[in-house]
Amino acid sequence: MKHYILGIESSCDDTSVAVAANRKILANVTANQQIHADYGGVVPELASRAHQSHIVPTVSAALAQADVDIQNLSGISFTAGPGLLGSLLVGASFAKSMALALDLPLYPVHHMQAHFLAHMIEDQRQATPPFPFLCLTVSGGHTQIIQVNGPHAHQLLGQTIDDAAGEAFDKAAKIMGLPYPGGPLIDKLAREGNPARFSFSEPQVPGYDFSFSGLKTSFLYFLQKEVRQNDRFVEENQADLAASLQASIIRILLGKLEKAAQEHDIPHLALAGGVSANSGLRQALQARAAQKGWQVYLPAFEYCTDNGAMIAISGYYQHLRGAAAPLDTPVEARRPL
Repeated sequence: MKHYILGIESSCDDTSVAVAANRKILANVTANQQIHADYGGVVPELASRAHQSHIVPTVSAALAQADVDIQNLSGISFTAGPGLLGSLLVGASFAKSMALALDLPLYPVHHMQAHFLAHMIEDQRQATPPFPFLCLTVSGGHTQIIQVNGPHAHQLLGQTIDDAAGEAFDKAAKIMGLPYPGGPLIDKLAREGNPARFSFSEPQVPGYDFSFSGLKTSFLYFLQKEVRQNDRFVEENQADLAASLQASIIRILLGKLEKAAQEHDIPHLALAGGVSANSGLRQALQARAAQKGWQVYLPAFEYCTDNGAMIAISGYYQHLRGAAAPLDTPVEARRPL
């Protein structure tokens, strides 16, 4: 029996809507917000206004692309947090209104849980990991290592205590004078650079937790010192700076992941989140896996960044449990995993 789930993602600056038929994604439509590039980062008020403009046409486009009649939907899922409160409210309000009008069950989804459940999507471009597996979730707002024991069973092993990995990429790019979002540009430049050219401070944090604030500060002070001697230093060394910075971030990420894999004896390792699209991180994990005998699971690129598909698949698993939520379910800017 097919269960058609509509998934609405609006946690930050992308309005994304997907339709799932069980574990298969029939449509995954995203409306991006370009206006934030003018400000060097996401402006919450502008983001929520853009969601209001995008939500109706994006939902309509997803249903049309999936060729699913609105009356055939089995349930509606939406991101309930964490995220920008105004943005979350737009998606949640629409989802609740739609569920009420159609008398459909409502499924609130934790944004970070959705990222690792994206690996459960049935798609020929990605393999599905067996349970349990470790998931390194890296994005602009979060960096976590999660032991995933099942669709509804997981354990948070470690997370960042300050900046997230994606945030470190974007802040370093801004320091270099690169436009927002800077993470993909760092990745692109790093492919042409020497990752051993420069070295930066890498904070040592016990356990499985991460810290990137010190690395960002070290990078800033290093550039300030060099630019005082040569005001064209950044321009002349862009690729090597990007490669060296990226190598430091990847070293921190994979060092913690390797520690978790060894101590928990789990050989199945997955990436998730926006930074999981980073080519350097993907290649480094695959190389480490070849040495250690791990099995690596990489999401299809459209399931890396915030997307409706991961919300729809999460809603599908809630639907199987019959875990519908009341219409007064709140959204939360901060929502523990």
